[in-house]
This record gives sequence, structure tokens and C-alpha cells, in this order.
Amino acid sequence: MSNDEIFAAAYREHYWAVSRYVARRLDGRTSEVEEVVAEVFTVAWRRRADLPPAPLPWLYGVARNCLANAVRGLGRRRRLLDRLGNDDTAHGRHTVAGPDAEAPGAWVHDALARLSQADREVLRLAAWEELGVEEIAVALGCGRRAAAMRLHRARRRLRAEIDRLRPSPAPASKEHGHD
Repeated sequence: MSNDEIFAAAYREHYWAVSRYVARRLDGRTSEVEEVVAEVFTVAWRRRADLPPAPLPWLYGVARNCLANAVRGLGRRRRLLDRLGNDDTAHGRHTVAGPDAEAPGAWVHDALARLSQADREVLRLAAWEELGVEEIAVALGCGRRAAAMRLHRARRRLRAEIDRLRPSPAPASKEHGHD
């Protein structure tokens, strides 16, 4: 099979997985998601001779780099808009959450948000992308043992944050019928 055919097969097979990977990290901002996914496959096209036999973890690694570039660009745009005074608050658009606005399990996302970007990424690769340690190593560009250790430590830190946000319930008081 030629490099072009290998790329085409990888594109057909993994386009939606890469799109979901990017969308979850950009909270579904459609225009940015499409731009990043296009950039991922542009890089893959340019490097089609380097595509591994199982390209999805490699594509996730490319997506991580493209996302980092996109996030930096979004930050620059946001700072520019702030300097120009063209932000939502200047136009009176405020979002106020109601008393029951917290989505079920939102505390898990809060705990995840308290972790470093590196910890969040390794946990997402394992949970959302359902990658094994070998594949996580490829996506992160590190060795298998390093990937396993990063995942173990990230899980431990997430557990600590969950415990901090959701303390175990207080022991039930014992009621006595006759005192």
C-alpha cells in the first residue's frame, strides 16, 4: 500500500475519534474543533511516510500539539479583545447560573480541573480515548514505564482532589429510644 493509501485509510478510520478527542478538550467549540482537526490531518498528510501501523495514538499526539497551538492562539485573541474592550461583559451579556445549575457529577470535573494539564491529559487518554499504557506512551511521546507512572500518579492526585471536594459523609448519629 502506498503512503497516500495508508494516509487515506487512517483518515477514514480515525477522523471521528480525533474529532471527539479535540472536541472534548475544546468543550465543543465547533469552529475551533474543525480547525484543529484539519491541522492534525494536514500534519499527518505531510508526515504520511511516518504513519505507524496503528496510527491513532500517534494522531492523538499530533492533536495534543495542535491543541496547544490553538489554545495559545485563543489566549492571544482573548487578550486582544480584552484590550479592545470588546468582551461579553462590555455588551451586557452575563450568564447567571440558577440554584440547581450544577450538573450531575460536576464535582468530578471540578476535581479534574484542579489537576495539572499533564495529569488531565493522561487521565483523558486512558478514560475518554480508552488507550492502554503502550498507546498512551505513543500519544505522549514517552516510554511505556513513564506513561504508566504518569497515569498512576495522575489517578492518585485525582482521587485526592475528589476526596477533598466530596468528603465522606459524617457518621450517622445513634439515636437512643430511652435516655
